[in-house]
Amino acid sequence: MTEIKRTFDLLTQAEEKFPMDVALAVKRHGKWETFSTSMYRENVDQVSLGLLAMGFEKGDKIATVSNNRPEWNFMDFGMSQIGCVHVSIYPTISDTEYRHILTHSGSRMLIVSDKALFERLHHFVDEIEKLEAIFTFDEVEGATHWRAIPEQGAGKESTLRPLLEKRRNEIKPEDLLTLIYTSGTTGLSKGVMLSHKNVVSNVLMSQDIVAGLKPGDRALSFLPLCHILERTGCFVWQSLGISVYYAESIETIVENMNEIKASTFITVPRVFEKIYDKIILKGRELKGIKKSIFFWAVKTGDRFDPNPANRTTLYNIKLALARKLVLSKWREALGGSLKGVISGGAALQPRLSRIFWAANILVQEGYGLTETSPVVSGNKSYYPYVRFGWVGVVPDEIEVKIAGDGEIMVRGDNVMMGYYKDPEKTREVLEPDGWFHTGDIGELDKDRFLRITDRKKEIFKLSGGKYVAPQLVENVIKESMFIEQLMVIGENRKFTAALIVPDFGYLHAWCHLHHVTYRDNKDLVRKKKVVDRYQKEVDKHNQKLGHTEQIKVFRLVCDSWSPETGELSPTLKLKRKAVKHKYQHLIDEIYEVQETT
Repeated sequence: MTEIKRTFDLLTQAEEKFPMDVALAVKRHGKWETFSTSMYRENVDQVSLGLLAMGFEKGDKIATVSNNRPEWNFMDFGMSQIGCVHVSIYPTISDTEYRHILTHSGSRMLIVSDKALFERLHHFVDEIEKLEAIFTFDEVEGATHWRAIPEQGAGKESTLRPLLEKRRNEIKPEDLLTLIYTSGTTGLSKGVMLSHKNVVSNVLMSQDIVAGLKPGDRALSFLPLCHILERTGCFVWQSLGISVYYAESIETIVENMNEIKASTFITVPRVFEKIYDKIILKGRELKGIKKSIFFWAVKTGDRFDPNPANRTTLYNIKLALARKLVLSKWREALGGSLKGVISGGAALQPRLSRIFWAANILVQEGYGLTETSPVVSGNKSYYPYVRFGWVGVVPDEIEVKIAGDGEIMVRGDNVMMGYYKDPEKTREVLEPDGWFHTGDIGELDKDRFLRITDRKKEIFKLSGGKYVAPQLVENVIKESMFIEQLMVIGENRKFTAALIVPDFGYLHAWCHLHHVTYRDNKDLVRKKKVVDRYQKEVDKHNQKLGHTEQIKVFRLVCDSWSPETGELSPTLKLKRKAVKHKYQHLIDEIYEVQETT
């Protein structure tokens, strides 16, 4: 049996251990298209042979900007088994970032998914010295289709196949596999260098976190594959003989889950928040006894504890009834076959963990960074290896310690090689003895459970000398169903304040019930009745916070925040500097009025 030491060994092991009729699948134009393990291998090798015919050498960089699709996998393994380096780029970044990444990485080739990206990026071939060509996965008029790459090797297999075998055998676990440019929240992104060993060690370690999944199960994939969480996750699924299905779009994920009866998927907390909000909105539309039963079930689920010893007999009876009448329908709405769901990328509100576990949707929150390939810790799908509000247990293969200032430090085979062409920034985060500075503040208990409290650089001090951890405050206030997003402010000011983005879907429904009329969202957030309702929400959740952490003043904003509009990174992290710049007039208004009175 092939030992997995390089990422492409996953495919060899799959051929030996569990060849499948559906290794990869994608829904296009309303129809599922499937690829068996043998078709997977055939496509990967054709890509490798084509690249060899085109003169690609070990260490050459090839960039992709694409949605999730099997062709992404074909290119990924096709590159890596001849030693080329995959530069995977987010489809939602600015032209400035595209130029920076393509130039800085020295990419020789660019492959994009569709017409829109081709039209946006093809001019870089003429402008960037090392960039030689651009290809598309879709058929695009005036563009070269990606199938032209394997066609370069057609008819030359007798001479190229021995070279492919030689190249593949020469790839070492320590060789550079990929460059992933971290989106960052300030400045241009840095190229994280990950080796085969970095990623493979994480894949093998993560198999224990997702225990319970087995060959033949089905994973739905919709987070971008250029995101290391989804990429490593898909490698984990492949290592376990799980079929990977790529969703048609983010809007169709619930429909796709039902179609394939998904066993698992990887997501970010925002997806759970949206699913929960939609469910609650439907509950509010119910009438009479049905509405009462619905919210009784939700209240019962809100008290769920994963430790069976902490659940009384009376509570278990109530939970069984709540599941039968209401909560089981939530699970059925997601296909009815989920065994465990991975949540990462940001903090998950504990109330969401409780209610989804009560509905038998086992959400496993984890923690990691691009620089750690990514997993550092993870909750499992059973007690005692799960705690709400914590990011799980640190596996034995990884060392974690808490520095004197509270920063989480990580050491292990999963820690990156460094930042590409940037030894200075590498030295800032990577100690000579291998310890990596995560930039996150947290605590580690005797059972190796890890909890994150904030980002080191985001903690600020009020003018009175007290420190505030904004993420902690934001996660508490965001428990309100009225609030979609918010940013806590107050550095060097007298008090803590916030900018709040309403959940407009929920707010619009509330306005309808309470006869609040408005022209548009700009008019809506100024309505006294609306502001007073948000004040009530803030007051309610402030009670869970210390005095200096409590939101004293807030302003509602009329725009949602997204990567496209610049307030969020591609991984949906808050870009605080950008938000402050955009709403400086509101911030000035908050503090000018309050601090002069």
